[in-house]
Amino acid sequence: MTRFFNQDGRFSLSKALIFLRRPKGIAAIAFVATSLFVSLDILPLHTLTYEKQASSGAAAILEAPKENEAPVFEVTHVPTPKTVRAVYMTSWVAGTKSLRGHIVSLIDTTELNAVVIDIKDYSGHIAFPVDDPAVSKYDASEKRFPDVREFIGELHKKGVYVIGRITVFQDPFLAKARPDLAVKKESDKSALWKDYKGLSYIDPGAEEGWKYIAALARASYALGFDELNFDYIRFPSDGNMRDIYFPWSETRMNGDASLGKALVLRDFFRFLRESLSDIHDKGAALSADLFGMTTTNTDDLNIGQILEYAEPSFDFIAPMVYPSHYPPGFHGFSNPNEHAYEVVKYSMDSAVTRLIAASSTPNKLRPWLQDFNYGGIYDASKVRAQMQAAYDAGLSSWMLWDPANKYTREALLTE
Repeated sequence: MTRFFNQDGRFSLSKALIFLRRPKGIAAIAFVATSLFVSLDILPLHTLTYEKQASSGAAAILEAPKENEAPVFEVTHVPTPKTVRAVYMTSWVAGTKSLRGHIVSLIDTTELNAVVIDIKDYSGHIAFPVDDPAVSKYDASEKRFPDVREFIGELHKKGVYVIGRITVFQDPFLAKARPDLAVKKESDKSALWKDYKGLSYIDPGAEEGWKYIAALARASYALGFDELNFDYIRFPSDGNMRDIYFPWSETRMNGDASLGKALVLRDFFRFLRESLSDIHDKGAALSADLFGMTTTNTDDLNIGQILEYAEPSFDFIAPMVYPSHYPPGFHGFSNPNEHAYEVVKYSMDSAVTRLIAASSTPNKLRPWLQDFNYGGIYDASKVRAQMQAAYDAGLSSWMLWDPANKYTREALLTE
């Protein structure tokens, strides 16, 4: 370090600047700058003892950071709260600081204590890069959510529980990349079947598709997601159902016309539970989104979903009991949308009864509630009525859904 000082012991800025252009010069300047900051009375370094350097702060920087060495980031997790009250956030919103701020503020100032964030949505795209070759080989990742670990870490510091949502069988990206795994047209078995929105599906019976989902879930837990929530775990329903072919599920469906689809899904549910046992043992929770009417119907609704078939494989079941999605005549209501409380109460009462009968616990139930306008205005009173219905059914947890992520603040209790 004496190279930066003149013979009279005074610091030479010109010598330091010249040295700065050389390799490793930055560390040396940092050392000298620390000394300068501590004391204006600069002495030649050979006159300073180690103790004096340490007490002056000069020993704070002992060596330069290694080139291209990234800072170590420690992933954290939050235990599942006894009561979960969450809102949904798209990956686009989660990955944009200017957009996610209002939801973070909502969590900070209300009864909310959890958030659901898309990992893979209806498009099949994954919101962030994934290292696992079983996933990355398909190149489905986008940089929608570049600071995923950091943002989750920030939420964890606030005690916020972070749930990652994975859209499972609705996956046009993977269907295009692996058409051999996809649902096809009966009239042309080389062509992908698509629903009315133009979206294609992976055959629920394609076990290679199961492994893809499990690998994605495991990688997501490693990034900090506390719970993995599986949506679209069903056979398709909204399209030309007369021209549809399931190459991987056909044998099971033909073997049991009434329960074939449900048996395929039950196998998938069991596979998830077993293949994710490693992260489940570490604390990762698994949850399943089901159609709202699975709470009241005992058949599979022609989509393969039966409440009792899903319940054993998941820690939580989330029926989507949106009143606007129930058909006219449900529970005697010509317009169920006008009876938000009654629809949710009747549905969740039924679910509670069925889980008890299955020797399970109603604590597994965490309904999705409606906070978006569809067929009517969902104001604070209507959103709050659904929450009350869940409470009156003996439940304490719920999640709010709004695809636009614009939640009704007035419906939430303030902290």
